[in-house]
Amino acid sequence: MRRMAVFSAILSLLLLLLSGCGSSGSKSTAGGKTGETRVIKVANYFAESHPQNVALREKFKKIVEEKSGGSLKVEIYPNSALGAEQEFYNGVRNGTIEMGIPGLIMQNDIPKMGVPEWPFLFRDFEHVKKVLNGPIGKEITAELEAKHGVVPLAWSANGFRMFSSNRTIDSIDDFKGLRLRMPNIPNYITVGKLLGANVTPLPISEVFTALEQKVVDGQDNPIATLRASGWYEVQADVLESNHMFSPNVYVVNKKFWDSLTDEQRKIIQEAAKEAANYEFELMEKSYEEDKKFLQEHGIRFTTPSDEFVKQMEKAVQPLYDELFKKYDWAEDLYKRIKAETE
Repeated sequence: MRRMAVFSAILSLLLLLLSGCGSSGSKSTAGGKTGETRVIKVANYFAESHPQNVALREKFKKIVEEKSGGSLKVEIYPNSALGAEQEFYNGVRNGTIEMGIPGLIMQNDIPKMGVPEWPFLFRDFEHVKKVLNGPIGKEITAELEAKHGVVPLAWSANGFRMFSSNRTIDSIDDFKGLRLRMPNIPNYITVGKLLGANVTPLPISEVFTALEQKVVDGQDNPIATLRASGWYEVQADVLESNHMFSPNVYVVNKKFWDSLTDEQRKIIQEAAKEAANYEFELMEKSYEEDKKFLQEHGIRFTTPSDEFVKQMEKAVQPLYDELFKKYDWAEDLYKRIKAETE
């Protein structure tokens, strides 16, 4: 009887163990290498209503979750919810955040990443897409994986940058003494100074307060950001300078990326490209709507004359002289980008 009891106990234990193994394996047959649902946190600094987050919700999240059969779950963190740009980008680099959509903040130690934000480089959106979605775009992001441990997935659009301020700017002289907020990136700061402004570098999360408290007189961003972030409440004018194009880039942590199945990587890659293309489309279409909204809320728009544009281009030429001297690849890359308009 005692042997029978011991045998029954061992048999029960084996059945329990087998039952446990069966339940863990049933979590998701389409899952990752562990078979479990993987969560992808996506961080960015844009307001929830901005086209970046619209595209994430309507395209990226839906596509990834549906095509992965539930093995991947997307969580979107807009408006610097996981930290300002540098903080969430560092999070993607070290793996505490799976994905992010930063600007080109990494250009501080990967110089080629700053190329798309060189002043007066692009003619229009079509020119931007042709360059960034082609071989040049791949060349620009080539060092990200090795140097920062992030994999670039797709280029998206922040848009053409314009100056908003608490007074009208309609000549090069109006930049003199203007306290201008710009991102803490050397090329930006140099452009602002060359135009004659007094530059104050600040993260985007601090811009509204700085404008409201008159710590700065103005800032530069696409007008979609001016609208979505509510800065029009503390600004009076916009100069349609189109002085610089700002892209964003979908990046994913390399270790997380490598932990996924081939199928999951393909789904994420395709979803990122579709969402980024959709966001480009939204940005292009939204300009006139955003402009009308801002005008209705008291913002005056100034279109610079051809002479004014030439003066701004001439003012920033020393930046190009410095770049061409510093990097042996810079002038050739500049010429190839300009040639894409032909």
